[in-house]
Amino acid sequence: MSRNRAELKEWLKERRITEVEMMVPDMAGIARGKILPTKKFLSGLDNDTLRLPESVFGQMVTGADADTKALTYQAPDMILVPDADTICVVPWYREPTAQVVCDCHDRKDKPVMVAPRQILKNVLALYKEKGWHPIVAPELEFFLAQKNIDPDYPLLPPAGKSGRPQTGRQAYSIDAVNEFDPLFEDMYDYCEAQDIGIDSLIHEDGVAQVEINFNHGDPLQLADHTFLFKRTVRHAALRHDIYATFMAKPYEAEPGSAMHIHQSIVDVKGRNLFSSKGGKDTRLFMAYIAGLQKNLPAAMPLIAPYVNSYRRLVRYLSAPVNTHWGHENRTVGLRIPESEAKNRRIENRVPGADANPYLAIAATLACGYLGMVQNLSPTKPMEGNAYESMRYQLPRHLLDAIQRFRASQDLRELLGEGFVDLYSDVKASEHDAYQQVISPWERQHLLLNV
Repeated sequence: MSRNRAELKEWLKERRITEVEMMVPDMAGIARGKILPTKKFLSGLDNDTLRLPESVFGQMVTGADADTKALTYQAPDMILVPDADTICVVPWYREPTAQVVCDCHDRKDKPVMVAPRQILKNVLALYKEKGWHPIVAPELEFFLAQKNIDPDYPLLPPAGKSGRPQTGRQAYSIDAVNEFDPLFEDMYDYCEAQDIGIDSLIHEDGVAQVEINFNHGDPLQLADHTFLFKRTVRHAALRHDIYATFMAKPYEAEPGSAMHIHQSIVDVKGRNLFSSKGGKDTRLFMAYIAGLQKNLPAAMPLIAPYVNSYRRLVRYLSAPVNTHWGHENRTVGLRIPESEAKNRRIENRVPGADANPYLAIAATLACGYLGMVQNLSPTKPMEGNAYESMRYQLPRHLLDAIQRFRASQDLRELLGEGFVDLYSDVKASEHDAYQQVISPWERQHLLLNV
């Protein structure tokens, strides 16, 4: 239930909050914003003086400004509009502190249309016009690592309660998870304090790699929860003197980390539009799959946003290389889990854990929406090993992905010309920055041999 300003003021007063963190997810999903004394936060709500430069959406993951003409040089201020439904206590501070996710408006009180959270809102508005409501459930993987002060050195797995780091993969091992019980207990406590709805925790395929499943629900709320969860886990890990990382491929020779997105569509009465009363696949279900197949390659910068992202998308390491689909098949990009008809859903296995959750969910829903409104037809389901029988269908590197994204007229019309141009410029600038770095591989093999 939404809170008005008076209710928000009362919420802060009841909890004796002394500071408020106002957070805006930028293009990378990094929390930008301001930390204010509660009194100044409340006065700013009353006179619209809570502001942030529009240039935050032109920042690269490095913090530097991207080379773009999609934003004005003057970098005008945006008005921060807190979404009161997201306010919660920050559980790792001693001082009573609250955090709240903010939308951004211009001086005419219109939404800033390039903001990632607004992009997801815009996609959801298209669904609402059709009488459809998406339901999503992310599955987010991440690695634990020893503190790594020098980025030139590879990551190493951390030691748990036994005092010994993992030396081999321990997929689904209970004892391997128990090694880090104190960390995960903090994680669950922190999530409970913030009303972040997480479900099961499992050890994944990689060394010191785990996966958290979120409860299914509204896409905007789940994007908020995923955004807050990433920050939460990093803080919980630092409390135990280790790192938690959502890099897509942090360890050599290990699988990467994904953000699998389960999705289904219901009508205004809550009926699953992916299955008929008799339990058969509907035409909308097939068209949705076809939309993902057709458009995901062009949407890749939104779900595989960095050079490192494409190191994950290789054969035989638990990641897809194509957009084929199949029932209970984890070698394809689009898996249909076994379920009752009312729970029929599609699992998009392409997005990486490094993606901005607002944009990853928006991209997935946008691709499916295009399939439904264009009444597309999918390929036949894959019955065998897609690694062996299907060629690469996804971009192999970031520049190819950016080029496809810029050229997609459907995505331009749906997500907005301004956003596509700005986001592409940010990604291209990040690639240019990466190109200035000489890697250890180059020094090892080229320095004295060529």
